[in-house]
Amino acid sequence: MSAIKGGAIDFIQKPFSHREVLSIIEKAFQRDAEIRERRTRRSHIAGRLATLTEREQEVLRRVIEGKPNKIIASELDISMKTVEFHRAKVMEKMGVTSVAELVQFAMQQSE
Repeated sequence: MSAIKGGAIDFIQKPFSHREVLSIIEKAFQRDAEIRERRTRRSHIAGRLATLTEREQEVLRRVIEGKPNKIIASELDISMKTVEFHRAKVMEKMGVTSVAELVQFAMQQSE
C-alpha cells in the first residue's frame, strides 16, 4: 500500500510478459498526460480569474450559484445595469460565451 501512496500505478509480478510491461508503461504515460493537461487548464483558469476585479468576482460567484441579475443587484446593492456590465466583463475576461461554460470553468478550478 505504501507504494501506491508513493505514486505507483501498478505492480508487475514475475513472471511477466513484455507486452504487460509495455501496457503498464503506456497507461502511466496516459495518466501523466491527463494530469499535466488538468494542471495546465487549472493554471489557465486561475490566470483568467486573477484578472477579475473584486466586484466582478462577487458577481461571478453569484452567477455560478444560479442567481438572477435582479437578486445579484439586490445582494450587492447595485443596479441591474451594473450587474449586467460586470457580468459581461466576467464573460469576456474568462473567454466564455455562456453561463454553462463559466460554471464548467469554476468546476474545473475546484477539482
